Amino acid sequence: MYQTDLTETEWKYITKVLNLQERKRKYDLRMIWNAIFYLVKTGCQWRMLPLDFPKWQLVYYYYHKWASLLDFDLLLEKLRGHVRVKRGQNMEPSLGIMDSQSVKWRNNASLNGVDGNKKVKGIKRHVIVDKNGFLIAVMVTIASVHDSKAAYLLMRVLKEMCSGIKVILADGGYRGELIDNIRKSFGYAIQVVISAYKEQGFRPIQKRWIVERAFSWMDYNRRLCRNYELTFDSAEEMVKLATIRSVSYTHLRAHETDQY
Repeated sequence: MYQTDLTETEWKYITKVLNLQERKRKYDLRMIWNAIFYLVKTGCQWRMLPLDFPKWQLVYYYYHKWASLLDFDLLLEKLRGHVRVKRGQNMEPSLGIMDSQSVKWRNNASLNGVDGNKKVKGIKRHVIVDKNGFLIAVMVTIASVHDSKAAYLLMRVLKEMCSGIKVILADGGYRGELIDNIRKSFGYAIQVVISAYKEQGFRPIQKRWIVERAFSWMDYNRRLCRNYELTFDSAEEMVKLATIRSVSYTHLRAHETDQY
């Protein structure tokens, strides 16, 4: 029994959302999910999963299968909507907050670049979160890609998700022609929020600080403290899994008596 293991409530929710079929198996799918969440939290290698989990090859097989079927995206969307409704909000967010995080590399075989501004060699995570800090969209690039260049591609990802986002808050790195181009191409309104710390000292920027908190939530997982993934797709899936685990642990476990 590990702290990352799913509770009965969490497992019932996942089973319902993904419509997992009950049949005779050598290993219960719940054990597979527990192994994946253990890996994300502890940052261990696939081959180093504890022996009380199924073989790592089987765990990776299901991880790759569910990622290919977009099951992680579906679960994240449903879980985010469930919590928003519980908080008296609309299921679909209309406001997004955009930013990026440069992450040092730890996989010599993976693509990487250098973020000259932050002096980081590795990758960069470009994310959009809602006002609660829950992930809406994520895209990973090498660290040398400027935020304004990656933003256009991130908007395309958001558009493919058929999201109801209308307004996106961003920092000064997204200024310029990008705002007009995104409005014309995708219909999203980018609002740049600039800090005035030189005049008034440091203060958290209203709503913009939420995305920074989301990055700190990700860093609670050792798998995300450095980039250990070989591909960008896998790096994105790990971010989604970490968010699912964070939201599930915080909100589903707090309402163990709820019926899903």
